[in-house]
Amino acid sequence: MKKILIVEDDPFIVDIYAAQLRGQGYWVDTANTGELALEKIKQSFPDLLLLDLILPGIDGWEVLKNLRQDPRTKELKVMVISNLNQKDNADNIANFNVTKYFLKIQTTPKEISDAVKELIG
Repeated sequence: MKKILIVEDDPFIVDIYAAQLRGQGYWVDTANTGELALEKIKQSFPDLLLLDLILPGIDGWEVLKNLRQDPRTKELKVMVISNLNQKDNADNIANFNVTKYFLKIQTTPKEISDAVKELIG
């Protein structure tokens, strides 16, 4: 079973994405802070990370920086789901090897689950 970690501090959004992905047979864990995300990634090594950028404590960019510096997580697939404009963050998206980038307000849970299926089966 493929493992997904959802890193998001809005419980409503977490519930929607987690329910959608669990319904498709994925193992889903969640973290509501960047620090907790890094701990969970090192414990379970998920196949995919769904990452919000605006988080309490360390933000999503800092999470990505940590992941890309660690040889064990350097190639982890990361889908960013944020309300931050993609164009304003193009350099970070490229530098941190973000696999896919979605704006929350323009993306449905089905679009997220379709992208997950495309990335990890």
